[in-house]
Order: sequence, then C-alpha cells, then structure tokens
Amino acid sequence: MTPLQIPRAHERLFVRLADAALLPLRAHRPSSRSGPVRRVLLMRLERIGDLLMVLDAIRDARDCWPDAEIDLAVGAWNAELAKLIPGVTTAHTVSVPWLARDGPRESWSSLVRQGRLWRDRRYDIVVNFEPDIRSNFLAWLTDAPIRAGYSSGGGGAFLTDATTYAASSHVSTNARELIARAAGPEHSGLRTSGLRTEDRGLTLRLPEAAREKACALVGAVPRPLIGVHVSGGRESKQWHLDRFAGVARRLAAEVGATIVLTGSAADREMVGRVEQKLDRMPIVNLAGALTLTDLAALLEQLDVLVTGDTGPMHLAGAVGTPVVALFGPSDPARYGPIGSPSRVVRISLPCSPCGLVRLPPVRCRGHVPDCMDGISVTAVVEATLDLMRTTAAHHRTVTGA
Repeated sequence: MTPLQIPRAHERLFVRLADAALLPLRAHRPSSRSGPVRRVLLMRLERIGDLLMVLDAIRDARDCWPDAEIDLAVGAWNAELAKLIPGVTTAHTVSVPWLARDGPRESWSSLVRQGRLWRDRRYDIVVNFEPDIRSNFLAWLTDAPIRAGYSSGGGGAFLTDATTYAASSHVSTNARELIARAAGPEHSGLRTSGLRTEDRGLTLRLPEAAREKACALVGAVPRPLIGVHVSGGRESKQWHLDRFAGVARRLAAEVGATIVLTGSAADREMVGRVEQKLDRMPIVNLAGALTLTDLAALLEQLDVLVTGDTGPMHLAGAVGTPVVALFGPSDPARYGPIGSPSRVVRISLPCSPCGLVRLPPVRCRGHVPDCMDGISVTAVVEATLDLMRTTAAHHRTVTGA
C-alpha cells in the first residue's frame, strides 16, 4: 500500500481528520486574482471515461480564456487521448499512485516535484475536476491565485474556491459548473443544469491516418456496422458473454449487420469466447488490435455501439456514434452517455444503482450481479433497433435523402 492509499472502510474518517488538521490553511487563501488570465491548468487524473466526460468543460475553458495557454494534466493511460482534444496547449502526464493499475506510477516525492514545476509555470487558474483530497493537495502545490475544485472528497482547504460535488448531477454538468465558478460572474452564462446532445460543440481531433486505417479495416464489409464491446471493465459491470453473443446474432439476422467486436489486449480471451458463438456470421474482431486513437476512428465508422458503462461508451459519444449502454450498479444520470444519440438499458431494483462499482456488496461478487443479470437480450436488441431507426430518420430529415 502506497502513502495515502487507505482501506475504503477508513477513508471517510481519514478525510475528516485531515480536513480538521488543514483548517489553518483557510486563513492563508489569496483573496482574488488581478490582470489577464495567461495560463490555466486543468487536472483530470482518472480513467478514460472520466476524461471524456469533461470534454465540454474543456471547451468552456477555451471559450472563457481564448488567449490563454490551457494545459491538461492526465494519467499516462490518457496521454494519447489528451493529444486529440482541441483547445489544449500542453498535456502533462501524471500517473498518481492511487489510480495507476498497471505500468508506471509516480512516487509521492515525484508528485511533489511535479507540483513545484507547475508552480514555476505561474498558472493564474488551476481547476481540479477530481473530488479528492490528494489531487487537491497537488493543486495547492501550484500556488495559483485561483484553485477551484471540490471539497466533497476532502482537502477543501487546499483550494481558494471549493464547492460541493453535486452527486445527483452528471459528471459533465459538475465539471462545467466548476469552470463557470473559476471564470467568475462575467461568464455566468456558462452555468447549465444539463447538457443536450445538440449543445455539444467539442469532439476529438482525429488524425486522417487513423481514419484511413479504420476505413481499411471495415470499409469493405457490409453495413450496417454494429459494434459490440463485451468487456464491462469491472466485474460489477460485466454482462453475460452469451447474451452479448445473443444480441449480435439477432441484430445480424434482423438488419443484416456486420458485427465489430472491440476490446483491449486483456479482453481478447472473453472476446474470443463471444466470437466462437457467432459462427458463420459476418464478424470483424479487433480486440487488442487498436490504439486509443485507432479505436476512436473505428467507432466513428460504426452505425451503433452496444456496450456496458465503459470508456469506449464515452469515446463513441465523443465522435458522435449512437450508443446503446447497459447500466447496473452505476447511475446513468451521473455517468450516462452524452454527445451522441443513445439508449440506456437497465432494470429497476430497490438496491440499484448502488454506486458500489469498485467494491460491490459481498452478495454481488463472483458472478454477474442481479442488476446486470436482469437485463435481457430482447431489451438490448429492441433498444438498438429503435435507436437505429431514430438516427436513420433524423439523417433523412437533415440530408433530405
């Protein structure tokens, strides 16, 4: 266990004690900033989907400070993705120990050095999108005159503008509200209670080479192209593999679709098990064959993606691909797809959504939990067909085709 990685059962107590110890810092907060905003640092250190859910807040930051350098701090796993985001001047890689799963992770001494380097950059504004005491500490090390973030996860004393994370609102809405607070009253028009698909103005900047590769992979196969991402990312969000196969079989039969199977190198085994159940069907299996940039370009080619609550779900939304998303323990009101037409498939249970994705109740471990088990093949197929009909009708209306 690395420093400041503590058992979840003790986390709340630790945060309360730390906040009590940090109270004297509140007296040393700078009162305001003067002069133009020249440099801004946005911190989003979590996973792929977490970064993609703040794309609209990054767009808002660029709208607020059009002439400023806007830097973005991300984990190493998101370095490739960060380069595709319009409006970002420089992407800094910071693999914090409490989030890194595999590969390199920073020590606390190197994180402190990074914070001091950021201080030398003399940022005017730092915005931390994570409600976490540890990343609030990194924001404090920058010594920026405005440090905006959330007090909900502790460390509010490290910030000059601390607010409570609205647990009932979408991650995107929370992030956009945070930018509005940091920007001040002159940008109060940014405040929003929600985000409609048609409002979204920022998509990823995909290189033409990636688009050409995607076209080479699927350009010659029969359409429609239906992507199926079978890995839930976590055991608590995993749906039955045989039901994913059942969805693929029915969609291929009903609309003549080519099924495109996606996944990481670690997902190859489970994707292979699904492929085995789809004998004599038009299939393209790309599990483990694509970089994140390549995957984004591939998703852009699809007519629809069927997936759980995953990073690829948000990546599809970022490139405008319709999404059918299966939700169980996580709340779609907080983490659901945005940016493209979508359908969410879930069942209502007294215990769902519990939000206990990382550490589910004991009775939900070792098997597909009830909230995912209750989702039927028929429900997913019907949602997919309905979404495809709706998006096709919209396309005909817009283009006159």
